Amino acid sequence: MERFKATVTVPEISYRNGSTRDGSRIVPAEVPIAFSYGGTTHAVMMATPADIEDFAYGFSLAEGIIEKADDILAVEPIEAGPGIDVQVELRDATADALTARRRRMAGPVGCGLCGIESIEQALRVVEPIGSSSLALSGVEIAEAMRLLGDGQVLNRETRAVHGAGFYIPGVGLIAIREDVGRHNALDKLTGAVLRSGRSGRDGAVVVTSRLSVEMVQKTAALGAPILIAISAPTALAIETAAAAGITLIGIARGDDFEIFTRPDRILQGVSAHVA
Repeated sequence: MERFKATVTVPEISYRNGSTRDGSRIVPAEVPIAFSYGGTTHAVMMATPADIEDFAYGFSLAEGIIEKADDILAVEPIEAGPGIDVQVELRDATADALTARRRRMAGPVGCGLCGIESIEQALRVVEPIGSSSLALSGVEIAEAMRLLGDGQVLNRETRAVHGAGFYIPGVGLIAIREDVGRHNALDKLTGAVLRSGRSGRDGAVVVTSRLSVEMVQKTAALGAPILIAISAPTALAIETAAAAGITLIGIARGDDFEIFTRPDRILQGVSAHVA
């Protein structure tokens, strides 16, 4: 796996103040990553070749292949020509369930629903996340976004990747994952949380992207009660978050943000607009 690096240095010509200059730039790598279960490829995603095991766990949970970390016995990334074949070994009962619903898909960068076989699958109903005592202040929401930006090592090098973090009040961000695809970054984060043994109900998901319905679905799969993003949500994302009981916060920039669902988890005395 040494052949696959998260970044690549490439030549470039910069244009500044009417003149050009030869130089170089660090850019994120992007390779096909296949997820194989029982020796059969289930999906191929274009992604950054980093945190592969976290990606396998998070993707498997988001796809409904597993329900908990223990459903996976082993993960083995294998070089496969220009890409990586991630061999995932499932427990017998989990493998049988997958066989009953197996499908194939191929996803370009950041595509969370590519290859879905029906409208019903794309608009699948998410289960309510259940009760949670988690509540955040405006200061904590601003801190979560700031910590995510500060902790994005890959983005600091490339300015070309998304980030996702898991924030626990009084602790900070316990994990940050990055990828060229926003869905991939969230899947990697989900895998990191699963493998840590923590519950998704303990904290909030923080992302550097817009809030589409897939991002809400993945957050619901993790069980996190709060989802915070730097950009705005879609109408369907708001509807889905409300149904799942997730507090949806968008346009979180500096000390300001907008609350779209479940404002009861936001402590009073904040600088915010309830949408």
